[in-house]
Amino acid sequence: MGILTPYFGLDGLILILSAITAAYVYMTRNFNYWKKRGVVEVQPTAFIGNFGDCLFLRKSPGQFLKDIYDMGKNTPYVGLFVFDKPFLLLRDPQVIKRVLVKDFNYFNDRYVRVSEEDKLGNSNLFIIKNPDWKTLRAKLSPIFTSLRLKKMFELMVEVGKDLDTYLQTEGLEGVGRSLEMKEICAKFTTDLIGSTAYGLKVNSLNNPDAEFRKCGRKIFTYNIRRAVELTSIFFKPEIVKPLGFKFFEKESTEFLRNVFWNTINQRMESGIKRNDLIDLLIELKKNQENNPEQNGFNFDGDNLVAQAAIFFTAGYETSATTMSFTLYELAKNPDFQKRLRVEILDAIKNNGGEITYNMLVILPYLDSVVSETLRMYPPATFLDRVAMQDYRIPATELIIEKGTPIFIPLYGFHYDPEYFHNPEIYNPERFSEENKKSITPFTYLPFGDGPHVCIGQRLALLQVKLGLVHIISKYEISPCKETIIPVQIDPKAILTTSKGGLYLNLKKITT
Repeated sequence: MGILTPYFGLDGLILILSAITAAYVYMTRNFNYWKKRGVVEVQPTAFIGNFGDCLFLRKSPGQFLKDIYDMGKNTPYVGLFVFDKPFLLLRDPQVIKRVLVKDFNYFNDRYVRVSEEDKLGNSNLFIIKNPDWKTLRAKLSPIFTSLRLKKMFELMVEVGKDLDTYLQTEGLEGVGRSLEMKEICAKFTTDLIGSTAYGLKVNSLNNPDAEFRKCGRKIFTYNIRRAVELTSIFFKPEIVKPLGFKFFEKESTEFLRNVFWNTINQRMESGIKRNDLIDLLIELKKNQENNPEQNGFNFDGDNLVAQAAIFFTAGYETSATTMSFTLYELAKNPDFQKRLRVEILDAIKNNGGEITYNMLVILPYLDSVVSETLRMYPPATFLDRVAMQDYRIPATELIIEKGTPIFIPLYGFHYDPEYFHNPEIYNPERFSEENKKSITPFTYLPFGDGPHVCIGQRLALLQVKLGLVHIISKYEISPCKETIIPVQIDPKAILTTSKGGLYLNLKKITT
């Protein structure tokens, strides 16, 4: 005999239905949150909110947020739900300016976070929270001064020569051959970061078994587990600790930790100075040891490793993405490619046959080409912030409550015809000296803006431009039978990543 009814089976059914009902009520309790505040919202679904396509890996986070952006046409912001939590997606450039710049103190942390046990994830400049972020940002900024970058460029020139050597062995004479360009670009930028950050001859271009390249592949291999891990860190960080998710997976963490300490110990023993990231971190470590009374961020242990780790991962992958997508678009647009080649060859000729720092930073069409690639294929597809206290948007009655996640969809703005005419068409002329002045501020944000703007922006552009100059000056690029047109973006990837690779035909220029 049952407790609630004469039958145990019926009791069980009632309990199951009650549990489902209670779960439904709990998971939908917030679904009138934005309506009550007069904010347009996308109709959520019980238990998953608006997050279904992203949760089930049908769309990348960037495409998911772009779709929300498109649904909110003619509104300054859109309310959405990730499971049961309210998020606010911004569509008004003026509101974005306030969040990123004018009222930064209300939004001075990213929403993304990991568990405190994840030392390399929790302590790196990208994720770390205030007040440690402010201290760390100020201490690391000197590595990206013009003087330091010029010294780094001397090391980068040697990697450019390695790229030439690599391509010369690939049999690209005559009709040329098909190559997977994302992997080649990733090897090139891995070697650049290994040299400029760690002071190491990584040699992944000429060594298929190079450990640094293996490490990079593991970090950005988007299998289902890795996709869920990174998506959770950005959109549902509450579950990261219970599920044991990490920003860097275990093997990569150990590799980067060992390489870092071996490099630091060798550098300190030898006394060699390279003016790179390792030198700066050693300097910060010594300064703190000599002034132990200083409070704040501890420049030792995994706190130091974390900076070298994020420098490596963010530095090589984002630059490789931009470089390879640029080659893809130039292959499809031979007139743009020819124009760029003329500019590059003329500059090299006028520079005595040398590729220099000063030459790279002043080439106008090269800059326009890279800028247009970053519009269409921004490596990071959204910006995230969290309200640190209640904030009322000026000239409105909307109060963003403390703890509310704020998202800015780069795909949304970069592909909005209101701001970029025919946004699906690759057109470097958008970024000519004359035309880029007419771009609406805070609608083009490949590196973010405000105090959180990408600290490595100038180094990233330098890497991309150097690689393009070496390839475009010597090789004609065209689509091949393996080229996927239009390119497909991997729905499992947190960064912009092509699904199926970027295969192009490279042919040695003989005249």
